[in-house]
Amino acid sequence: MEQIYPDLDQRIYDMSEGDVEFQKELTLAIYHGLAELKEKYGEGSSEKDDLKIQQIRHKMKPTLSMFEFSQIIEELQIGKEIIESEGFDGAIFEAHYQNLQEKLDIAIKRVYDLTQ
Repeated sequence: MEQIYPDLDQRIYDMSEGDVEFQKELTLAIYHGLAELKEKYGEGSSEKDDLKIQQIRHKMKPTLSMFEFSQIIEELQIGKEIIESEGFDGAIFEAHYQNLQEKLDIAIKRVYDLTQ
């Protein structure tokens, strides 16, 4: 089975320059950031609040880029385009939302496993 985000632990290690305590803190910060993204995106979706979604997307963009969560970045871009063109109603946004949630669940589990 292919490992999801196989270089994530190395990226965290490199960023922490071998400082084990900082490595733990960084891993937890990534974990909490992904969990917040999932929560806030869900709130924005149910409230049909594009500003809330835009704010969490903007807040998490540097972390997602730095640690190469490319599948999530791509799905967020798809969502942005759907909201701008179609809005929140309909099957297109719902399919995007489900895809994003699945990708976030995978990433959150991967980061959580690194905290153990």
